[in-house]
Amino acid sequence: MAIRVLPPQLIDQIAAGEVIERPASVVKELVENALDAGATRVDVEIERGGVGLIRVRDDGQGMSAEELPLAITRHATSKIANLDDLERVLSLGFRGEALPSIGAVSQLRILSRRIADRQGHELLVDGGDVAAVRPSAHPSGTVMEVRELFHNVPARRRFVRTEATEAGQVQRLMERMALSRFDVGFSLRNNGREVFRYAPALSEKDRLARVADILGEEFAANCLPVDVQAGSLRLGGWISLPTFSRAQTDLTYWFVNGRAVRDRLLMNAVRVAYRDVLFNGRHPAYVLELAIDPREVDVNAHPQKQEVRFRESRGVHDFIHRALERRLADTRPGLQATASDTRGTAFSAPSRPFSDPQPRGLDFAHSSPWQVADAFARTETRAMATGPGPGPEPAADTRPLGVALAQLHGIYILAQDADGLVLVDMHAGHERVLYEKLKADHAERRQDAQVLLEPLVITLKDYEIDAVLESLPEWERTGFDLARIAPDKLAVRSVPALLGKTDVGALLREVVSSVVADEGAHHVQGAEHQLLATLACRAAIHAHRRLTLPEMDALLRQMEQTERASQCNHGRPTFARVSLPDLDRLFLRGR
Repeated sequence: MAIRVLPPQLIDQIAAGEVIERPASVVKELVENALDAGATRVDVEIERGGVGLIRVRDDGQGMSAEELPLAITRHATSKIANLDDLERVLSLGFRGEALPSIGAVSQLRILSRRIADRQGHELLVDGGDVAAVRPSAHPSGTVMEVRELFHNVPARRRFVRTEATEAGQVQRLMERMALSRFDVGFSLRNNGREVFRYAPALSEKDRLARVADILGEEFAANCLPVDVQAGSLRLGGWISLPTFSRAQTDLTYWFVNGRAVRDRLLMNAVRVAYRDVLFNGRHPAYVLELAIDPREVDVNAHPQKQEVRFRESRGVHDFIHRALERRLADTRPGLQATASDTRGTAFSAPSRPFSDPQPRGLDFAHSSPWQVADAFARTETRAMATGPGPGPEPAADTRPLGVALAQLHGIYILAQDADGLVLVDMHAGHERVLYEKLKADHAERRQDAQVLLEPLVITLKDYEIDAVLESLPEWERTGFDLARIAPDKLAVRSVPALLGKTDVGALLREVVSSVVADEGAHHVQGAEHQLLATLACRAAIHAHRRLTLPEMDALLRQMEQTERASQCNHGRPTFARVSLPDLDRLFLRGR
């Protein structure tokens, strides 16, 4: 077949395949155009899952009669004018491909009027055929009406899913849009039925109410606000408490400069931040937005603009990871500020919260982890029923975990605080205390390394070794001595002393694959921390170890001062509360 130039309509239909995948893709492009036009209200209607009708109405700046034909011309846009604009783009759309693509595979009707114009205008496009612009009565703003999507592309129409599936995709898309712009009101109607309607959310209370409606009341009751800035980077939003985790990543929302993205680097930064506080296989829930200098991020990396590239990807990853890790470190008893309590800054480092002297008995605060573990191992007190005689009745305690009363079944510590009862899993709590101490001690001597009797040579791809050598100082800080001895050979002369008899070759291959995927040296640190967590779990007091009341109180006080002490190393909660009103209801008091 001879080379030929394709007709314009076929070119448009081919290009539409890159941009318009399904009805939700049309909704995304049209709503983004509305937001770029300065809309404060966006109303969407669909029928038959969006295949029959998609109507997007906004109160934005509108278009003139002269602009309407340009709007459906490929590569015509008001968003950028030159390469410099492309490198610092802040608008959601900029390629000038969406409307021509939609018009090529549907019946498109555009009605628009600028505030300054006396009347609006209308333009019809049917499968790429453009009619003349004509006057039309219309309020200021724009209506985009798309009917019979893919009617002239039967092959694409056959790949459209069921009406319920496509409608669900549109709803999830609109929920993401609503989370990306709290200053804009949104509504969605499906087959004449209103699915949701959100007024602009300008206060913190209203923003959280919108989040609760989309992610659920349980998330809103178990989330932490995030707001931290470093240089040109700012991270804001909400993250779930470790005790509110998911089996899948269905409640994870990332936005970069207002653009919804599914970016592997950003999601990995969150995963690394939660590494110490979640079960394996569990996922956090979050709504996070990264504000960044537009010159430091490339949004022109994906046809549907769902992925981005950062100029300094390692710096962005570390900023997010450290910010969230610091926020999660405050999940200790008495310091769990939830989204409903945002009076303090997200990363204020609390001073020592308790001025009470340490109770008599074991001094947790000034003992090494091993001394603590050994002391508990040597403790052999009798059962509480035959222990020392009763002392004075404990007064209501204002400390977060209260004052110890007794030990239940050799597993739980029963304590009393000002509001009721506190039950503490003594193994889980002690495990977290030991783990954080081990991490702190290990960080002070991070340079400790074990020299191998003879170098270990592993074979990797040349680009993998390049990635390792780019971050060689970080590997050296962890105790690795690495050198390239051939294009595809890496020699390992020393490893972190903590790794001991670990299969270094397998570990190196796993870590290198993570480095290539932009996870960096955090994976090396993760391997070390996993070993420390195992040591802490084995050294912590176990079930049926009898403790004295001073020892119980010592553990409670140390938990109150230990980061992440609200959950153990595996993500399980370390304590639970029963309030006095709950006890009153249990015993029908006041009825």
